[in-house]
Amino acid sequence: MDFLIYLYVFILGTLIGSFLNVVVYRLPREESLSYPPSHCPKCNTRLKFMDLFPVFSYLFLKGKCRYCDARISVRYPLVELSTGLIYLYTFWSFGITRETILYVMIFSLLIPVFLIDYDHTIIPDRLNFGIFMVAAMYFAFEIYYGNQTFRSLLNPIYGLLIGGGFFLFVAVVTKGAMGGGDIKLMAALGFLFGSAQTLLLMFLSFIIGGALSSLLLLLKIKKRKDYIPFGPFICISAFIVVFWGDQILNWYLN
Repeated sequence: MDFLIYLYVFILGTLIGSFLNVVVYRLPREESLSYPPSHCPKCNTRLKFMDLFPVFSYLFLKGKCRYCDARISVRYPLVELSTGLIYLYTFWSFGITRETILYVMIFSLLIPVFLIDYDHTIIPDRLNFGIFMVAAMYFAFEIYYGNQTFRSLLNPIYGLLIGGGFFLFVAVVTKGAMGGGDIKLMAALGFLFGSAQTLLLMFLSFIIGGALSSLLLLLKIKKRKDYIPFGPFICISAFIVVFWGDQILNWYLN
C-alpha cells in the first residue's frame, strides 16, 4: 500500500511537471496557459494523449515529434522527472500533512521561476504573487484550526520585510544588480519562512550564487560581462531551507 501511495505521488508530480513545461514556455510570451491545447511548436499539430504522457512519451518517441520528426528538448522530460522526484521527496519527508501540500505548491511555483528567470532573466509577478498567496492561505488555515495565533503572523511579516527590504537595499546601492522580480520573490519567500529562515535563505543564496556563477564562468557557459540571473540561486536555497533549514540553524546556534 505504501508503495502505491508513493507511486501515485510520483506520477502526480510528473503530470504537474508536464503542465509546468507549458507554464515555462507560455507565461513569458504572455500566452494563454489553457488555449490552444498542447501542440508541436514546429508543425502546430495538436498532440494526443500518447504524445503527452510524462517522461515515457519522450522515450517512446525517441525525443522527436511523432508528426514532423522535430527534435524535442530533453528539458521537457527532465522537468517532469524532477517535479515527480521533488513531490516524492516532499511526501516522504512530511507525510500526509498540510506541510506537504504547502511545499509541493510552493515548489510548483519555484520550478517555473527558476527556468523562466534562467531563460529570460525575468520573474513574472504572477508567480511571485502565487507564492505569497499560498503562504498566506496556509497561515490562514493554521490560525483557523488554532495551530497559530494572529500574533504569530508577526514572524512572517518580519521575514517579508527582511527579505524584500534587504534585496531592495542591494538593488538601490548597486544601481540595479538585483531586479524587481528578485526583490518580490525574496519578499514572498520571506513571508513563507519567517525572519530566522529568511536570513538563512539570503545567506545561502549569496553563497550558492557566488559558487555557481564562478563555475559558469570557469566552464565558459557565461562570460564576465553576461548577466547571470539571481532567481535560480534563490530557488535552490529555498529548497535547502525547506528540508534542512532547521538543522542548519540549530547546528549554527549550537
